[in-house]
Amino acid sequence: MTQISILGCGWLGLPLAKTLLENGFSLNGSTTSVEKIQVLENLGIQPFLIVLTPTLSLRGTKQSKGEGEETIKTFLRGSKTLIIDIPPKLRGNSKEDFVGKIETLIPFIEKSSIENVLFISSISVYGDTSSLDCARDDTFSVTEETTPNPDTESGKQLVLAEQLLQSNSNFKTTILRFGGLIGKDRHPINFLAGRVNLENPEAPINLIHQEDCIGIILKIIEKGLRQAQTDNEVWNETFNAVTPFHPSRKEYYTQKAIDFGLPTPEFNHEKISVGKTILNGKIKTILNYTFARPNL
Repeated sequence: MTQISILGCGWLGLPLAKTLLENGFSLNGSTTSVEKIQVLENLGIQPFLIVLTPTLSLRGTKQSKGEGEETIKTFLRGSKTLIIDIPPKLRGNSKEDFVGKIETLIPFIEKSSIENVLFISSISVYGDTSSLDCARDDTFSVTEETTPNPDTESGKQLVLAEQLLQSNSNFKTTILRFGGLIGKDRHPINFLAGRVNLENPEAPINLIHQEDCIGIILKIIEKGLRQAQTDNEVWNETFNAVTPFHPSRKEYYTQKAIDFGLPTPEFNHEKISVGKTILNGKIKTILNYTFARPNL
């Protein structure tokens, strides 16, 4: 039975772990919450309490470097694939050195059995101000070959983390840049409903459903295993993971408010809309993936 380690069993990582278990994999899963240890164990996931910091790794609330190091070593032991799903916490007053966390982790990966790393990133690495070819009005088309040009702190730190991992020759790293994440318990309209003076009404949406996030990851894992002895093209790759559905923000969120029975949002048309249209060419050409939720 092939073992996989998932660093970060949260909103995406936990249902991903469940799906991998259902497909015959064994799982090591990490959490930063003591209360969640039992949840993971009850699902058949080997649980690990891991908190990364820019300087050392911790286990629970005990700041013993040796103990924390041993926990991460055990978490990685026996796995050839590591999925890193720990998004930067950089909103509001919650600022962190995300790049430092990845720097802390890399030496453990180098000395482990890990051969392939799947790093969950974001389309925020592209920003909205790149000098790209216009796709519609003042929005731009973005492919995996587009040079990242982040305009947020989160995007900047993600780019640096991507570069640290992909430049390391001790293992292969594939970057998966997700669009805005939605699911049955998570949708932007719940935050936007009834708001006024929203910007960028004509900017295209770039979203992806949790079901497709999991489906794409499973496809990468399975294709990678099949190609282990041949051309392992899914590793050392970068994928834009966004549903090929790009109505304008105004069109999409107005309709979703109606569908959900919520107050419709109001948009400001005084400024020119800027944004980007994320193209997912490699999802089609390399993975041959068919979206389960193409219209969101």
